[in-house]
Amino acid sequence: MPKVFNWQIGREMEYLYDEARPEKQFAMIMDTNKCIACQTCTVACKTTWTSGRGQEYMFWNNVETKPYGYYPLGWDVKILDRMGVQDIEGDIYQGKTVFEAAPDGERVLGYLPEDLDYANPNVSEDDSAGIMTQGAHITMPHMQWMHYLPRICNHCTYPACVGACPRQSAYKRKEDGIVLIDQQRCRGYRECVRGCPYKKPFFNAITRTSEKCVGCYPAVESGRQTQCTMTCIGKIRLQGFISQPSKARDDNPIDYLVHMTKVAKPLYPQLGLEPNVYYIPPIHVPSPYLKQLFGSKVDLAVSAYRKAPDDKKLLGALLLFGSTPMIIHHFKVNDAFAIGFDEKGNELARVPFREPIFLRTAFDEKHQTYRSNMT
Repeated sequence: MPKVFNWQIGREMEYLYDEARPEKQFAMIMDTNKCIACQTCTVACKTTWTSGRGQEYMFWNNVETKPYGYYPLGWDVKILDRMGVQDIEGDIYQGKTVFEAAPDGERVLGYLPEDLDYANPNVSEDDSAGIMTQGAHITMPHMQWMHYLPRICNHCTYPACVGACPRQSAYKRKEDGIVLIDQQRCRGYRECVRGCPYKKPFFNAITRTSEKCVGCYPAVESGRQTQCTMTCIGKIRLQGFISQPSKARDDNPIDYLVHMTKVAKPLYPQLGLEPNVYYIPPIHVPSPYLKQLFGSKVDLAVSAYRKAPDDKKLLGALLLFGSTPMIIHHFKVNDAFAIGFDEKGNELARVPFREPIFLRTAFDEKHQTYRSNMT
């Protein structure tokens, strides 16, 4: 197989095709510390893209509770089990990727979920790790933990669905790096479903083709962020474009959070797909678990995130999450505001570092009544 460079694992690796990076690469960052699992993103995606026949079980966007939530059931533990124990420490990943670990005669190490694996999209929602014994009382940090993990297709640089498809129905757009499945070419072999370790392609039993998250490409083409990003009430998401590390710009909020401050990390980088959805890790979760999800440098990401109140530029980049429906290509901060701009330099959003506060007396003399809200 051809050799390609994967900067997330710090080395060359085997892939089914030659390296061919797009002109721009779709990317998204999600701050897991702000997610409340309201599923607004899930509903927005569902009503926009997957309300048809055969799509009833499809959730191109879902939010699961870790460590026990999955959709489909056990998607990550099953592929990690097939991968076996791998060494993830250090700057260079020494283990095998899903392409390098593929059995003879197969393109990608994968598996096909059973129908029942899709039966419980909210399995273990809000379940925490560990057991609450009789007489247990709260301690700090909390002895129990869980966190929410929103997921979409990662629009990977080296997509397993593209590598696994024998008909080249799955492809990556050169203009924005979004991965799509050509519905005319697809014959429903489900090799993309088998090959994708994140299990984000889905088989439509009515049309007999596979379908997946399309990255809201009509919106992206017109400079707008995705539906799941725009509807997020917690403002946990920022969608834009990411550069390679050697071409990173510190005025691009995606580049700044991924390459400069390194607070945002890819999900399971050891699988070797170079995913382009990044996560700000939950700061309350034990480090060994986070390392498995987000790589060996996750502790540095948590440490940097905790210092955001003292780092105005980092704080400014974080404040731009959910500030505009348009894609922010550039940003800057001044003493009072974080400001986002489009590709041509037009201002899109201006977010104050401090919201104005108005204090009112508890008793309203004019109306002779007490106020329940004094701010």
